[in-house]
Amino acid sequence: MVHHPDPVVKPAGRWHRLADRQLPAPPETLRRGPLRRGAFPSRARSARLTSQLGVALAVSFGICMLTGVLSHFIQHPPGWFGWPSRPVGLYRVTQGLHVATGLATVPLLGVKLWSVYPRLFAWPPARTVAHAAERLGVAVLVAAALFQVVSGVFNVARWYTPLPFFFTAGHYRVAWLAIGALLVHLGVKLPIVRAALRRVRTATGPRLRRRVVLGAAATAAGVVTLGTVGQTVTPLAAVSPLAPRRPREGPQGLAVNKTAAGAGVRDAALDPGYRLAVAGPGRTVALSLADLTALPQHTAVLPIACVEGWSATATWTGVRLRDLAALVGADPDDAEAVVESLQTGGRYRTSTVPPPHLRDPWTLIALRLNGAVLHVDHGYPARLIAPNRPGVLQTKWLGRITVRSDREGGS
Repeated sequence: MVHHPDPVVKPAGRWHRLADRQLPAPPETLRRGPLRRGAFPSRARSARLTSQLGVALAVSFGICMLTGVLSHFIQHPPGWFGWPSRPVGLYRVTQGLHVATGLATVPLLGVKLWSVYPRLFAWPPARTVAHAAERLGVAVLVAAALFQVVSGVFNVARWYTPLPFFFTAGHYRVAWLAIGALLVHLGVKLPIVRAALRRVRTATGPRLRRRVVLGAAATAAGVVTLGTVGQTVTPLAAVSPLAPRRPREGPQGLAVNKTAAGAGVRDAALDPGYRLAVAGPGRTVALSLADLTALPQHTAVLPIACVEGWSATATWTGVRLRDLAALVGADPDDAEAVVESLQTGGRYRTSTVPPPHLRDPWTLIALRLNGAVLHVDHGYPARLIAPNRPGVLQTKWLGRITVRSDREGGS
């Protein structure tokens, strides 16, 4: 007799059976309120409506995600990442898109959640293990998306009190969680979405209701965008009453995020004995404001673009950073600089100016703004202004500049 060994059950088969295992249904007595049959009588909801809203939301959320990750890499660059100094307004565009699409996502996400709201109360809540896992993934997606939208609005409004965490780190990390949950959700729902978008609706009533909902969502997103984008697109400022910031309102016609008093540097900045220390491989110099003014002055018209989405162009005059690098014995074409503020603390009291920006002739240690001496809230006596760079990295109230070779900085 030939002995046939028992067949080996593959792990994939075990997982498949586990995923399809039926879960016990809850008692019918719990089926009340939104869980009862017919709790949501609206006929405007449909798979086609949900799919179309999902496509619009995927576009706005996708652009927002890509531009947000780009902004994070610019501020916290990994070793492989490089960001150019030209075109000078590129960051202004990408960050403007980030905030504009993020704000447009608010009404789109609201209508999208409305369209699927009844499914949150499906009965039974979980039919199988796989269905329970899918619903858990949807819960993660919804929570992450709401977190991103709400925290992003708080950031645009510069209202950080309700946030018990550092906004940038929390926003960035949850963004990846949201994208991961979204990709899983798309993988599960893609067949349904494709079928719904291909389906031809012949009934006038449902189609009309769907178009009304889509039109309302598009109108709301358009109003939000047009009403806020003027903080980035200057010609639209007059038709953007909802814009969180007015970039031209502030000292010397330019908005201010952090004042000298708020940064705790007012006395140090106005000290007549102020000196800017510039250290390099050849020597270290201490330059007074008079010394800086006596050096060759250059003027550049550059935008300042903040992570909150607002931006404005201004005329800056000062000393080229590359000239200061040469003054302390560094090669301006192969060097980077660490600039330090007079602030004694804060996440952005220092920043690194990479070689593409240091060697750019439009990167200035600015002493004047729009033809006048810098206002103390704009960084008097000296501040950094460089092309194509986030506002948080345009360090104000400079106290020290350390110039080092690119190889030394990257080692």
